[in-house]
Amino acid sequence: MPSIMKTVGVVAGLAAVACALPAQPKLSARQSNIYSLAKRQNAAAAALGLADVDILQFALTLEWLEASFYQQGFAKFADDQFTALGLNAVQLADLKGIGSSEQSHVGLLQSSIAQAGVQPVQPCQYNFGFTDAAGMVATAAILESVGISAYLGAAPLVSDSKILSTAASILTIEARHQSFIRIASGVAASPSPFDTPLGPKAIFSLAAPFIQSCPAGSNLILTAFPTLKMTSPAPVAGVMALAQGTMLSFQSDAASGAKFCGFTNSAALGGTAFSAFDPAKGCALPPNLAGTVYITLTSAAPTSGVLTDDITLAGPLVMNLS
Repeated sequence: MPSIMKTVGVVAGLAAVACALPAQPKLSARQSNIYSLAKRQNAAAAALGLADVDILQFALTLEWLEASFYQQGFAKFADDQFTALGLNAVQLADLKGIGSSEQSHVGLLQSSIAQAGVQPVQPCQYNFGFTDAAGMVATAAILESVGISAYLGAAPLVSDSKILSTAASILTIEARHQSFIRIASGVAASPSPFDTPLGPKAIFSLAAPFIQSCPAGSNLILTAFPTLKMTSPAPVAGVMALAQGTMLSFQSDAASGAKFCGFTNSAALGGTAFSAFDPAKGCALPPNLAGTVYITLTSAAPTSGVLTDDITLAGPLVMNLS
């Protein structure tokens, strides 16, 4: 039986070793804000009782939309319309490869859902409003950004580590897709050091305008927020260079009850920067925002910077800032 002195010696030795080990890395204030944002923005989604398989169905709905987007776009526009934009042969092949990747994501998610004993959702009927190849590429950049935000926002809701790993393997590819499209479009590949998570209802609200109808059994339990459109400055396909304080005007059926504009971006303290909204004048663009910004109309402006479903009245819409 070991003596007390020996035991104390062992404990002291362990303490000395522990003190000698390098300190565990701590999250920066910005990283802590982003982690908290992902958790808090999904509180309403968690209250809906979304199980892991529901999150997979949600992801599959988005992947079906993206895969169909590329399939229909490349069927509509010939290669020369993309090369006319300045894409070389390698870049065009990479762009088409993104469509193939999205189809692979569909297959992986279908398999995961089926293994859980659930019927995977089927593709819907879509209207992407294609006008030209340039518009398709600009929309592709937005869809990839939304996909990244969707996976980031859903991550805190997933309890199964295997499912989380599957989602993470897709997320990293979506990020590469977005970077490639931005580079091919001649804009900064990574305008912000962090990406922005969004909750399921906000993501579905961004996808809903493209969806015309879905097969029976393939409708999600989520309901989209009223749509939000920017009327001034005139929206452009691609990146907008706007100075802080620029007045932005919006149109929405829910505008009359709105008091603030919410600008959700990883650079905003707490996740969302708010500015006062006037139905006649709009609202001012807050400072220090870059990359993908999600804009909503809200009934309140929490000082914490936390945007929740209960104060969201319309949106979001996507704006890409330089």
